[in-house]
Amino acid sequence: MSEELLKAEGLRKVFPGVVALDGVDLSLRTGEVHVLLGENGAGKSTLIKILSGAYRPDGGRVLVDGHPVDLRTAGDAQRLGIATIYQEFNLVPQLTVAENLALGRPPRRFGLVDVRRMEQDARRLLDRVGVNTHPRTLVGRLGIARMQMVEIAKALALDARVLIMDEPTAVLTTSEVAKLFAIVRQLRDEGVAIAFITHHLEEIAEIGDRVTVLRDGRSVAEVPANTRQDELVGLMVGRPIDQQYPRRPSARGEPLLQVSGLTRRGAFDDVSFEVRAGEVVGVAGLVGAGRTEVARAVFGADRYDSGEVLVRGERLPSGDVHAAMEAGLGLVPEDRKGQGLVLGAGIGENLGLVTMRDATRAGFVDRARLRTAAARVAEQLGIRMTGLDQEVRTLSGGNQQKVVIGKWLVADAHVLILDEPTRGIDVGAKVEIYQLINALTESGHAVLMISSDLPEVLGMSDRILVMARGRLVGELRAAEATQDDVMALAVTEVEGSRAR
Repeated sequence: MSEELLKAEGLRKVFPGVVALDGVDLSLRTGEVHVLLGENGAGKSTLIKILSGAYRPDGGRVLVDGHPVDLRTAGDAQRLGIATIYQEFNLVPQLTVAENLALGRPPRRFGLVDVRRMEQDARRLLDRVGVNTHPRTLVGRLGIARMQMVEIAKALALDARVLIMDEPTAVLTTSEVAKLFAIVRQLRDEGVAIAFITHHLEEIAEIGDRVTVLRDGRSVAEVPANTRQDELVGLMVGRPIDQQYPRRPSARGEPLLQVSGLTRRGAFDDVSFEVRAGEVVGVAGLVGAGRTEVARAVFGADRYDSGEVLVRGERLPSGDVHAAMEAGLGLVPEDRKGQGLVLGAGIGENLGLVTMRDATRAGFVDRARLRTAAARVAEQLGIRMTGLDQEVRTLSGGNQQKVVIGKWLVADAHVLILDEPTRGIDVGAKVEIYQLINALTESGHAVLMISSDLPEVLGMSDRILVMARGRLVGELRAAEATQDDVMALAVTEVEGSRAR
């Protein structure tokens, strides 16, 4: 039987007004991948921050090799062989790969940094995780997948015996996930104990051995990794979810968004489509296919070279966000934290961002009017909060996404572009977002949904547009399409185009 390296017993953590953990138990064993599963706000992040020394528990204890330990800092955890890879990378973009791998403990020779040895050590670590990158490459020039592997290499540089991975596959393509899983299996076979957090249920049986489910700050179950997905969902949310993709097709109405011949040199070429009232049109394709670039151009965030965009028959000028919003177009960006929210502001202020200009008279903002509208939408969306003044940064990912969508409901946007609307949020919150999409289309709105999650695209769309290398290469009826159909189009070699 595997040796128990790390054990958490009865961990409790309280923040002002919130019990984040309430008696959580967890054990990590050598040569095992232990999946942590739970909704946003269930306590997963708080748990791993205690195990990595970022937080101190208010109750309970942590044992390493059977002995109680006091993890006061991240350094304490690292000295015990506990390394954590957070969802938001802890890398310095301006430094080289080698410098990042040796950060805080560079090899020295005669009192100076031994650059040659540092780069040799980096090459050894990079070879171990299968990354063909020169140690002198600036981290800021790497793609997301390679940054992920550099984070793993950094953990290996610490001789980690326990590796905690927080949503490592959230921004990776299918092929990149396969490479990551190969590394994880290799580390498991070498005896590393791995805690693996994911919202992708299909990954659990593929990579996991055991699963601990957290709900409302408590560990509610420990089950084998081959447990059926519907059972896992029921444990996570405390209730059965009968249908993960509850799409209710609405009657198609008039075209609300029409895009014709849209082109931006080097990004996308001759893209044409329409979205009708009551319809969800999904946009699929590989990373780099041009989906987000098209969405930003349609919304006016980026200029385009030729083509036209019509909203309810009105032509929009290129590169004019205000005109797009005035016409009733809304965009929920892929990066909700960086582009969709003001994290230090309250929920009410964020919900009123789009309509603040309309609520301003003689230079003064009608705050009462904005607050009334914000309260109505917050209640409609079921945002879990202590009040409208609560900072958005303190919300779970699912509730943050509701706020991003909610500001467009306050503005009564007729066409909503959703770019990766459920990335990084749990199954329960996803279903709530899907139900909101249904409510929008049933009330006559139109939705253009970009997603890398093929089951989501198939389950929630009426029609699917597929992009490859900046071109629209096909359209499928969702009810008749399969994942293989979509992928066959997504890997199409487009004549006259080039990879970016």
